[in-house]
Amino acid sequence: MWLRILLYISICEFLTVNALPFMNDVAEAIPNEEYLHAMPYSREEIRAVRKKLNLTLENDDNADEYLSVPEIITKYGYPVEEHFVHTKDGYILRMHRIPATKPGIKSNNRVVFLMHGILSSSADWIIIGPQKALSYHLANLGYDVWMGNARGNTQSRNHTKWHPSQSKFWKFSWHEIGTIDMPAMIDYVLETTKQKALYHIGHSQGTTSFYVMCSELPQYNKKIIAHYSLAPIAYMKHAFSPILRFGSKFVGVLEVVSSLFGINELLPQSPIITKIGNLFCQAGELTEFICKDLLFAIVGFDDEEFDKTLLPTIMGHSPAGSSARQIFHYAQLFNSGGFKKYDYAPFNLLHYGILHPLFPPSYDLKKVKAPVYLYYSLNDWLSDKRDVARLCNELGNCRAQTLVSEKTFNHLDYLLGIHAKERVYDLVSDNMSKRSLNGAMDIDIDEHNEVIDHDRKIVDNEM
Repeated sequence: MWLRILLYISICEFLTVNALPFMNDVAEAIPNEEYLHAMPYSREEIRAVRKKLNLTLENDDNADEYLSVPEIITKYGYPVEEHFVHTKDGYILRMHRIPATKPGIKSNNRVVFLMHGILSSSADWIIIGPQKALSYHLANLGYDVWMGNARGNTQSRNHTKWHPSQSKFWKFSWHEIGTIDMPAMIDYVLETTKQKALYHIGHSQGTTSFYVMCSELPQYNKKIIAHYSLAPIAYMKHAFSPILRFGSKFVGVLEVVSSLFGINELLPQSPIITKIGNLFCQAGELTEFICKDLLFAIVGFDDEEFDKTLLPTIMGHSPAGSSARQIFHYAQLFNSGGFKKYDYAPFNLLHYGILHPLFPPSYDLKKVKAPVYLYYSLNDWLSDKRDVARLCNELGNCRAQTLVSEKTFNHLDYLLGIHAKERVYDLVSDNMSKRSLNGAMDIDIDEHNEVIDHDRKIVDNEM
């Protein structure tokens, strides 16, 4: 009997995964001609948190939480552009640019591309404001700053054929982001700026998709001067996140349920996360919403580095959503202990051929030849130091690992931390300034004399 049930579930999964005609949406929705954008939380929810913080505004509509990314950047006196890229499979990706044209800032003629993490968007690079955010910091140094957005987040919810309400829209994981989205955006940026190579900075999933791109499409290594991984994720064997650990035990069942019932998108909030939050958060407390929020529930919370006055702004732009497969893919990494492609079991043979009939193939990290610098921390629930060390050992050109000295520094502090600039951004920009623009064109030759330091620590100058 159990074999019959398993067979039935497998057949249903095969039909939904491969999107056979009779399992698709009944009617194909006409794609919205506008570039869709969505706010994770309602104005009422944001205002409730603002009230608890005793934060008031004379002009509520001008608060950062209600403004778009370009409006926020303009508000703080920086030039901004919005660009759209069409991928080869029909997704329309939104990018934001801070060109090096602000009065008083001299351009250094260098381009840097920032790629967000899981459940995030380009907004995350500007949330903590012009004095601290990485995008502004790099713009102040004269860089031409580009911020990408992966398919399916709140900034890139459009397709030439499919609508987000259709399951076909969500048939992707971060593999497609690395093999399709990232190359399309990088090619667009290089063509627009007339440059041969650029700097690449990724956070969380932004690092994963970079490793995927350079291993699957090694020709892109020469388009990267250097890559900087903030909270790098490839191997996840030692990840601490309780929700990831718990969910990974049932990932197979969750995948089937997701396919059968059309649960394709992970929204910022859900009844399950709310119930979990009720166990750990006291009703009425300021941080109550954090515990019920999907992003914080997965990656953890660092009270020492968190500026609570930013809560309304964060709620206006994050979490930015993702496909269910993106989370499932990470759960698969945790279960397997490897850095592998998406597991379509029991149909891997149909996807990967006769050489991989049972298990998906691994990504060949030795093909990542662009110089890579890894930044990790001890309180990161997703990026464990042991997994980072293994990653560095297997990358084709890992130049250094840097441990953030603050013991409580966590996965989101690279974006939201009070001291993120001093502890991470200054070090990254200092390294960038020392690299030759031609370095990316000669990475096949070891022209550098840098020594990979596997246990370097950032000196923490307490203020």
